[in-house]
Amino acid sequence: MSDSKICNIVVLISGSGSNLQAIIDDLAGHPNARICAVVSNRADAYGLVRAQKVGIAQHVLNHKDFADRLAFDTALMQVIDQHQPDLVVLAGFMRILTPEFTRHYAQRLLNIHPSLLPKHKGLNTHQRALEAGDSEHGCSVHFVTEELDGGPVVIQAALPIQAHDSAEQLAEKVHALEHKIYPLAVRWFAEQRLQLNQQGAVLDGQPLASSGFQFQS
Repeated sequence: MSDSKICNIVVLISGSGSNLQAIIDDLAGHPNARICAVVSNRADAYGLVRAQKVGIAQHVLNHKDFADRLAFDTALMQVIDQHQPDLVVLAGFMRILTPEFTRHYAQRLLNIHPSLLPKHKGLNTHQRALEAGDSEHGCSVHFVTEELDGGPVVIQAALPIQAHDSAEQLAEKVHALEHKIYPLAVRWFAEQRLQLNQQGAVLDGQPLASSGFQFQS
């Protein structure tokens, strides 16, 4: 992107869209970033209402209408590419993506995961952190590659696990951190401060550590 180009962003959701809302709020009035569409695989996702309220285009593509994962992802790419995205943001999009999809959006696909990657890839991260006896837990924004939850980490936020914490309490605390670091990572990308290249994730021209930028709240 050139200095004057607006970063077109497409956000993929499956549910309430709380991270979408955090990004919408953070980018409001930003001169170089625009969320041009929100796409959901569920018609009842509340994130679609959030998009409608601020005039962002919405699309619904039900994965159950397609024969297999690749057929769905192919149709999804066609919908996304209508908006000529510079960045695709996964914000609670509950689908495992095909290699064809991740390759198509290589270096411009971000996800947020509710653990301190590489710990606890996959699902049920809060319960697994408790069962593992971890002293801390948190969330990670990372570039998406063909390896599930395995792409280069951009930024992490951590919190101590208290003796009385339940999985539900941890989830609530981690969500609050997600709403801080995901908009920050999206803003960095839109402002051309963040890239993914052969060195991995790079911020302001400097390669990030394997655990990314450590956010301090």
